[in-house]
Formats: sequence, structure tokens, C-alpha cells
Amino acid sequence: MNVELETLKGALDGQRAHVIGILEGLSEEDLRRPVLPSGWSCLALLRHLTLDVERFWFPGVIQGDPDVAGQLTAGAEAHWYVPDGMSNQEVFADYRAAIARSDSVVAAAVPEQKPAAWPVEIWPNWNLPDVRHILIHVITEVACHSGHLDAARELIDGTTWHGGNPYSG
Repeated sequence: MNVELETLKGALDGQRAHVIGILEGLSEEDLRRPVLPSGWSCLALLRHLTLDVERFWFPGVIQGDPDVAGQLTAGAEAHWYVPDGMSNQEVFADYRAAIARSDSVVAAAVPEQKPAAWPVEIWPNWNLPDVRHILIHVITEVACHSGHLDAARELIDGTTWHGGNPYSG
């Protein structure tokens, strides 16, 4: 893998670890309980990260997988909810599987590579020109959401996450 992409992926991996780390130890009830006025739960945010971040940007946009892109552009608001009957373990496993697929997409890419697909129906006047910019966007989005999870976790039980240096691995 290209050194630049390795560096960007390392930063993304640190944010992914933060997401998982802040959720560790929460009960099933706490993972599903909304604590902010917007109404999302920690588990629902994890579902959003799975569908609208990992699957959308990597297999959907970078790789151009039409099955992924088609599923994600239809009813994206529904991706902020956990389907009835889906267990906490399934949500976490789905997130980890999406990360593994994303990582394989990045491993096969180069920084200057243009997206294979762009959702003009969502963003007709905006785009990210290459894999480099997509990774920077995703790092920013995951970092923002890990901060949301920090606030939610602190409201739930007072826990704050100090996972160490995310760039040490």
C-alpha cells in the first residue's frame, strides 16, 4: 500500500478504535437508549457508521459497487436506526465486517484514484476528486461521530474514553 494511504488509514483506524472503545462495556439497554434530543442511540450511530460511512464511501464510491451504492442512496435516513430483531452483537459484527471490506478497497487504491461512482442525486454540486480526499473526509466524519459517542457515553454513565495514542500502531 502507498505510504500516504497507509498514513491516512492509520488515522482512520485510530478513530475506528475510538468508536469501539467508547462503546465497550455499555449494556444492551444503554447501547439502545437515546440520550440526546435528536433521538439516536449509540447503537444507531454505529449502524450509521457501518452503512453511510464504511459501505457508502469505500465499496460504494471508491469501488463503484452498484449494489452498495443503490442500497445506500435510497432512504439513508433509515440507516440511523437499528432494525427490529438485530442484536447488539450483529451491529458490532456488521461494523467490523464493513471495516474489513473498506480496508481491502483502500489496499487496492492509489491516492490519486478518482471515485468509480459519485452520488449526484445526493450531491449534484459537490464531489471529492480522489481517494485521498475521500479518506480525509471519512476520517473527519468518524472523528466527529466518535466525539458524539463520547458525549453520549458520558451522559449515560460518566465514563470518558482515553484510548491512548491512535497513531501508535
